[in-house]
Amino acid sequence: MGAALLLGRCRRNVLLFDNGLYRNAKARRMHGFPTRDGIEASELHRLSLLELERYPNVQRHRMMIVHARSRTGGFELRSEDGALIQCRKLLLATGLVDLLPALDGLEDLLGLSVHHCPYCDGWEYGDRPLFAYSKGDDGAQFALELTLWSQDVVLCTHEDQRPSAAYLARLQARGIRVRTERILRLRGDASQVTAFFEDGSEETRAALFYNAGCRQRSALAVELGAEIGERGGVRVHELCTTSVAGLYVAGDMSRDALQVVVAAGEGATAAKAINAAMLAEDLC
Repeated sequence: MGAALLLGRCRRNVLLFDNGLYRNAKARRMHGFPTRDGIEASELHRLSLLELERYPNVQRHRMMIVHARSRTGGFELRSEDGALIQCRKLLLATGLVDLLPALDGLEDLLGLSVHHCPYCDGWEYGDRPLFAYSKGDDGAQFALELTLWSQDVVLCTHEDQRPSAAYLARLQARGIRVRTERILRLRGDASQVTAFFEDGSEETRAALFYNAGCRQRSALAVELGAEIGERGGVRVHELCTTSVAGLYVAGDMSRDALQVVVAAGEGATAAKAINAAMLAEDLC
């Protein structure tokens, strides 16, 4: 939306396709955004839409683009209602979808006592007991990072996904317990989460932070032939450009810093680059 706002102010005709599916939809609060720290995510979205209404040259369509192809002078898009749209430049900000661990009860607790990003929600659990849920050495590293917010961390993994001996030694040195029993289910509320293990035991902590990876929400970048990096994100070059002429990417799609404030900055960067490229074409 930041890109649409800036391009609107450049008097460009902008079509914003927004189907209302957001990665942080279950987050109660959004943090780390100057002047808006702690705001409800839905409220920031409402305010952003309200600002866009000032610009009649910015039109919002509540649907997805399902297909895209390059054409001479730009792109041809097809929306989910079957309409064909032609545009000179295309900015993709479709983001990521978090992969959820297959734990009974986890989805019901998302945004309450289960979270995926300690940068977003770790402060609220400072010095409180935490679960870290992940596997292997990546899980061990995730648990070690959580000690920035709390020194009382329990890493939950599976027997066949134990960290290496080197990482186990690091975890032990930081006082992080490792539980390899499978979690059968989670139960809790906004104040705590209880894990029920396959050995019949249970343990309650203030929150569970998980790290299970993520995937691209949309296949449009791949369909257009954009270069994909090793981590599955779109490879972004200077000024949010990609390997496809006229195609720009902002936000989580690049899988770099996955935060709203960064996405907003990238949107502004992409908008300025798009406007500059169109000026260069128009004034040549």
